[in-house]
Amino acid sequence: MADLTNHPDGSGREAEQPAGSGSEQSPGVVLFDIDGTLIDTGGASDRAWHRAFLELHDVDVNVPDYTGKGVPDPAVGAACFRGAIGRDPEPGELAALMELRGRYLAEEVERSPGYRVMPGAFELLEALTAAGRLFGLITGNTEEAARIKLGRAGLDRFFAFGGYGSDANERVDICRTALARAEEANGGKLDREGSVALGDTPRDVEAAHGAGIRAIGVATGEYGVDELRAAGADEAIATLESAAPLLGL
Repeated sequence: MADLTNHPDGSGREAEQPAGSGSEQSPGVVLFDIDGTLIDTGGASDRAWHRAFLELHDVDVNVPDYTGKGVPDPAVGAACFRGAIGRDPEPGELAALMELRGRYLAEEVERSPGYRVMPGAFELLEALTAAGRLFGLITGNTEEAARIKLGRAGLDRFFAFGGYGSDANERVDICRTALARAEEANGGKLDREGSVALGDTPRDVEAAHGAGIRAIGVATGEYGVDELRAAGADEAIATLESAAPLLGL
């Protein structure tokens, strides 16, 4: 996803390691959810889905009517299709819908007045990079959608790998994919006990635990600290500004 020749400081100089490539001293991986954890697009994703459904099927779709937060993109498209049209989409129909939604997503993210980077996100990613830590993404977004959403703020340059909604339909399998890619990026070794995922929903917590790693809940989305703790998070924090000590930084 990231251009591995870009230096993390944005200078374009060749980096000694890819952003998020890790080091011998810290084989555990830190995985980040995107929406509600690193950024908020201000509703850009739902607007893109709405435009795609309206153009292709002449139906008004409000995504929250059919699915919740943390659901992989293809599952979102299929759930909205079933809810609004009353049947399962054919593979070609879903592919066309996803392609058009991706095109509209780029437009909606770029012009979204509500787009914002979550408190502490830049600083935490810069600190992980400076420490040579291994970190990546775990997100229900397709890889293309992840690039679009992070790209507006320049956060995509920090991430060389991840698990995406385009990899699997279940969040736990996306997490397992991210861990496999982390292991590959780290020379074939990975400390699973030292690995952790940060996310803003109970689904993020469940996926991390299902894949055998710790979960830190970040209450910058729809769920508060107490709700994330109740969902089983190993730690729960108000914002990423409090994450550094939990990650050994």
